[in-house]
Amino acid sequence: MSIIRKRLTPEESRLAALDAARALLIEDGPQAVTLKAVAARIGRTHANLLHHFGSAAGLQKALIEMMANAITAKIAAAALKARDSDQDPREVVDLTFDAFDKEGAAQLASWMILSGNQDALNPILEAIHRLVNELSVELDEGARTGRPIHEETLQLVLMALGDALLGAPMARALGLPREKARDLACSALLAERREPV
Repeated sequence: MSIIRKRLTPEESRLAALDAARALLIEDGPQAVTLKAVAARIGRTHANLLHHFGSAAGLQKALIEMMANAITAKIAAAALKARDSDQDPREVVDLTFDAFDKEGAAQLASWMILSGNQDALNPILEAIHRLVNELSVELDEGARTGRPIHEETLQLVLMALGDALLGAPMARALGLPREKARDLACSALLAERREPV
């Protein structure tokens, strides 16, 4: 019996590869995101993926870019909702922490950098930069109280990145609940809103 594979457009093939790469990242970690593994997952050839991405590093960079754009879009919506309704910023904190931890962005970025791919963070940094610029305009940065959004973002992203990489063992070592870093990030954002610069 022969298997008939559906013919995909180049864009569909690329998106299928990125979806498979994301699933591998979440399931098995960044070292699992290889051209061979992704090709096997989607029933394509190694050569097909080379055509789309050029190399494993190209696949990983495209993956990080796709993830960064999707994640920052969710964070932007949550941030605008929180500001418009003067709500607790917990949704923004959770989305940011989840992006780095559960979505695997911290592990992938760290692994790529440690593997010598120094431009690995560019897609994440560019997406965050676009997000902050968008939020600065949308939230009328001049009318805000507290620290500038650029500083809030720096603090939140660094806390989320650190928590994704070391949060669980540090919380255990200090006898703190696993969610403590998220609580601290949320408290910091709330405190900054109450205090004028």
